[in-house]
Amino acid sequence: MFPIRDHNPSRRFPFVTWGLIAVNVLVFMGYWGLFADQRALMAFFEAWGMVPARLSAGEGMATLVTSQFLHAGLLHLGMNMLFLYIFGDNMEDVWGHLPFLLFYLACGVAAAGLQYLAAPMSRIPMVGASGAVAGVLGGYMLMYPRARVDVFIFLIVIIRILPFPAWFVLGLWFLLQILGGVSAPPAAGGVAYWAHAGGFVAGAALSLPLWLGRGGPAFWRRFRGAPPHPEARYRFGRSDIPRAGRRRDAPPRGPWSR
Repeated sequence: MFPIRDHNPSRRFPFVTWGLIAVNVLVFMGYWGLFADQRALMAFFEAWGMVPARLSAGEGMATLVTSQFLHAGLLHLGMNMLFLYIFGDNMEDVWGHLPFLLFYLACGVAAAGLQYLAAPMSRIPMVGASGAVAGVLGGYMLMYPRARVDVFIFLIVIIRILPFPAWFVLGLWFLLQILGGVSAPPAAGGVAYWAHAGGFVAGAALSLPLWLGRGGPAFWRRFRGAPPHPEARYRFGRSDIPRAGRRRDAPPRGPWSR
């Protein structure tokens, strides 16, 4: 179950969002060869990822930013860029190009900061854009809680694309991060749940002045929490292949007939 698009078109081309996606992909391609050597890959992550123990020793402050552009695999990269693609353009629209870039990086730093506080002596490097992207999600939910988001649902034999309000999709995601952070040992590695939660809260907090500037609760009431512009509509086109009927008097075909 994951979102594939929203119904909230942006008013301007999201140069920064696409630029961030491009940089993340290019950086990942730059160290792709290291995945064949796990020792070299870990040394790279320890040098450029956020290692809490290094911060505690007063080292590696730059990794609060550099770690945001590293990913531990294709799925990790793909999911982060999908969320950034869906929700980033609208937040860039709200902030403006350069302020959105600063907002994005600030959310990533805040996310790394909370993960650091959860395990300040951990030697496990944290990598990924998840914290910064979580900030985008937090700001989006504040600004457009009832924007429609199409979610792809795959449950063995059930495959559907269903629309849900943003508050449900993003609120559920945030709740899962909190539950994951509470249940998982912070120094055990794996998913950096507290970084996700910290980025989300930072994104909502930093977007609060923008929301208040538009009227706050009055902005929600005026548009019922939906975007203040016509929503995008999608429909699946019909196939040009004509439907073939079956004659009632035709004999049944065996399982191996063609």
